[in-house]
Amino acid sequence: FFSSRRRHTRLQGDWSSDVCSSDLVVRKGAVMKKIEAVIRHHKLDAVKAALHQIGVAGITVIEARGFGRQKGHTETYRGVEYTVDLLPKIKIEVAVSDRTASKVIETISNASRTGEIGDGKIFVTDLVECVRIRTGETGEGAL
Repeated sequence: FFSSRRRHTRLQGDWSSDVCSSDLVVRKGAVMKKIEAVIRHHKLDAVKAALHQIGVAGITVIEARGFGRQKGHTETYRGVEYTVDLLPKIKIEVAVSDRTASKVIETISNASRTGEIGDGKIFVTDLVECVRIRTGETGEGAL
């Protein structure tokens, strides 16, 4: 299955500048973005509703734990004090076309903002390819 030679496979379309990975030829210069947002738990419903309102078709939600400037806190349980270093957060992943990315970022930011430390972060990366498994459709059409 895996060989030292690279296999060149075209999925759909005729691309002028290609990059060859082990099993897939993909376009240089992404036309899609992957937006990852780490937010507070209680802001999830507001963010989902806001994204639905602007027409985002699908999101992935992952429960996460971490810390930033907030650095955790201490809790007391049955008289014993515990330090909670990693705070529970929600990570949302959204794949969108390049032209709608700024609107999605603005929507997530506005819906999740409380103005306090610990509101979260938004990360944006280029998404080189997307494949809908069921149909084999690629690119923006697979979003």
